[in-house]
Amino acid sequence: MSWPLLFVAGLFEIAWAIGLHYSDGLSRPIPTVGTAVALLLSMVLLSRAVQTLPIGTAYAVWTGIGAVGTATLGIALLDEPVTLARLGFLSLIVVGIVGLHFVSTG
Repeated sequence: MSWPLLFVAGLFEIAWAIGLHYSDGLSRPIPTVGTAVALLLSMVLLSRAVQTLPIGTAYAVWTGIGAVGTATLGIALLDEPVTLARLGFLSLIVVGIVGLHFVSTG
């Protein structure tokens, strides 16, 4: 059950990272509250996942999911640049996440 929890924690990390953009420096109340809730849920789920997964693996996967997801939504929603190099490096992060899943216990 730890891997699904970790995956959902990563999704909430994406939500709070994107929420930072929409909160406009935490000055807009509704996006700020949403960002804070997503941050809290992300941390709670991460803390549950590390009860059975190695902390280093869980943290690397959690941040990797957040980084890839946030960068992808930045491209899709915020008109951030998309280049072959950027996509290639994001792909390397995905390979790392998948690799850590296969070599981990828990």
